[in-house]
Amino acid sequence: MNESHRTLSVAPVSDGPSETPPRSLPAWAAPAALGAILLVAAVLYGWALGSLGWGNSYYSAAVKSMGKSWTYFLFGSYDPAGVVTIDKPPAALWPQVINSKIFGLHGWALILPQVIEGVAAVFVLHRTVRRWAGEQAALPAAVVLTLTPITVAINRDNNPDTLLVLLLVSAAYALTRALQTEGRAATWWLCASGFLIGCGFLAKMLAAWMVVPAFALAWLVGGGGTWAARVWRLLTAGAVLAVSSLWWVAMVALWPGDRPYIGGSTDGSAWDLVVGYNGLGRVFGSSDGSSQAMAGMGGGFGGEAGLGRMFNTQVGGQISWLLPTCAVALALAVGCTVLCRRGRLDRSGVLPASGWLLWGSWLIVCVAVFSTQKGIFHPYYTTQLAPAIAALCGGMLATLIRVHRAGVTWAPWAGAAAVAVTAGWAMVLVRRTPDWNGWLIWPVLLIGCAAIALLLSRRGGNLLLAGAAAAVVSMLVAPGAWAANVSASSGSSSLMGGANPTAGPGGSLSAFGMSGIPGQGSSGDQGASGMPSGMPSDMEGFPGGGSGSGQQSGQPSGGMPSGMPTEMPSAMPSGMPGGDQGGLPSGDQGGLPSGLPSGLPGASGGSGSASGGLPAFPGGSAAMSGGFGGSALTDDQRKMLDYAVKHSPKARIKLAVSGGASAANAFLLNSDETVIGMGGFMGADDAPSVDQLKQWTGNGELRYIVGSDDAGGGAMTRPGMSQENATDRSEWISKNCTKVSASAYGGSRTSQQKTGSAAIFGASVLYDCAAR
Repeated sequence: MNESHRTLSVAPVSDGPSETPPRSLPAWAAPAALGAILLVAAVLYGWALGSLGWGNSYYSAAVKSMGKSWTYFLFGSYDPAGVVTIDKPPAALWPQVINSKIFGLHGWALILPQVIEGVAAVFVLHRTVRRWAGEQAALPAAVVLTLTPITVAINRDNNPDTLLVLLLVSAAYALTRALQTEGRAATWWLCASGFLIGCGFLAKMLAAWMVVPAFALAWLVGGGGTWAARVWRLLTAGAVLAVSSLWWVAMVALWPGDRPYIGGSTDGSAWDLVVGYNGLGRVFGSSDGSSQAMAGMGGGFGGEAGLGRMFNTQVGGQISWLLPTCAVALALAVGCTVLCRRGRLDRSGVLPASGWLLWGSWLIVCVAVFSTQKGIFHPYYTTQLAPAIAALCGGMLATLIRVHRAGVTWAPWAGAAAVAVTAGWAMVLVRRTPDWNGWLIWPVLLIGCAAIALLLSRRGGNLLLAGAAAAVVSMLVAPGAWAANVSASSGSSSLMGGANPTAGPGGSLSAFGMSGIPGQGSSGDQGASGMPSGMPSDMEGFPGGGSGSGQQSGQPSGGMPSGMPTEMPSAMPSGMPGGDQGGLPSGDQGGLPSGLPSGLPGASGGSGSASGGLPAFPGGSAAMSGGFGGSALTDDQRKMLDYAVKHSPKARIKLAVSGGASAANAFLLNSDETVIGMGGFMGADDAPSVDQLKQWTGNGELRYIVGSDDAGGGAMTRPGMSQENATDRSEWISKNCTKVSASAYGGSRTSQQKTGSAAIFGASVLYDCAAR
């Protein structure tokens, strides 16, 4: 059994003394170092919370609605009428709902639980790795997790991934305890591990189960007792995992009364969400999982599926900095195991195989799934890799220390190899965006070279210690800078804000599947301004473009820069400019209406506040506050809502909004009236159905709808995703409801083309659906 290491030193092994006897640090050193790491994590994750706005406004709107009743809380209702849920299980939002009840509904109050969960994950990872490999592995692992760029970005947002990571790391701790105990205690700890993974399922469904093969392998190899006993205990833990994962699915199926439609499903059931939109659809890119083969937009948010996805422009800078280090670590583990079995290395120089199997299999399985999945894939999903990367890096350092003290002469060479490949890859990533902190290449290069020289100097003592310290710094300086930038810029660098949080260079078009990052030099496929090849360099509202105020010379009145096509390909999904159905409101030449939210091409600037009093962008960046669609009501949207409330005093639902969550978020967050977003997140769900609309308008429960001016229904869908439900609703509205003129509710003359996020997603016309 592997014992916990309480000091920063390991006693010399019998194979040979080290050149300098190891010195134990004071008892307070390790706790003090851990405290400092946790403090840094708290600062990185929690700095300037008030500037972050609503984070992902889709989930923020749901948090507000879930606080209305226990039923809505239990199901995760998106709207205050309980029509449709979010497209995930609700567990990740439960802490946010509770916090909003304590501190009130504020953006910072919703993100504060995420910060706490992120810091807690660092602490639990430290405790887990310490039990496996000692303090000299646990502290570096905590540092690596703290400074992982995408982890910093996601912990400053309110997406479910933060809680998922905490639960999975906690499950790894429970498994590690099970591996170090015997009998009934081992069974209890193993079952606790299964229970925590099941809780992760309630945060993000099958994403939590990706680590199950790693946990099972680690237990079967490293667990105590006979093989039969190990298998029996594993099956028991599997039963606990199944129950803790699927009780919510069963509850939805067996609920006796009315309940919300499960968002993202095709039939309103939770099981369909598990195997479809949030399951096999994500892996194989089925219609339910939204294939990302979007015309003219590359591979979507995370680039094309393939073995190189973790290293591409969109994802590489978020998570891949230390993946080469992990490859060296796993090779080192295999080599040490072989040498140990051949009797050429003392067993005290080798860490327990169960830990390598746990963290190595965790990393390999998740990388394989994320790299090859053809459905929706966001770069921030890769935060699930961060604990495994951190643990493997810590394990490598601890192993090198052990084998060096055992008298192995090649240990410094292995450390130098790790520094070389890691620093080399870091320089490649830095060179992709030379106009954004390009100076980082020099500290990486110089400190890396110094570390290699010191490690190979054949001198022990302080020089070797200095080399190890320089090696750690050279590996972490670049990702640390990316991580710090997330906090310093008070928000995600992604153009989609909280809906697709990322770290590093701001305003990246890679969020839309286009290779290249604004501000990049002429290397690769980027032009001088950093825009992808073939794109103009003066796009207003994007970094590297115009200032965003006023028209650029040679720019069409529609806001599209000179040289851009005035019509988008017919293969573009509906809801996009020029798409088949549900496109943007017709208007100026470029196909984009005037009055777009700040930060989009043809729009004004990117700083200041929207009319609703909420910041247009976190920190004045080009990212849209609250995610794609924004989170502030325009003047015309407010007037539409006020008109609907005034003229339907007895209606249960004051306003229904087409176009999915991106069109409805602002209405839900900026009003206490009962407003619903039709069609769920993408606007394509059968909620409400046409029959429900007939019933509601017939009995006076609903009178006014903000809809589109075409047959598309305003749903923002992807190729392969059915628009049938949105189209049916839109056709019913056009046949049974009457348009309300802008002058009736006090809107501007062109208000039906200038309703902010609602207009972008096809909801720009107010309809009166009073029973005739």
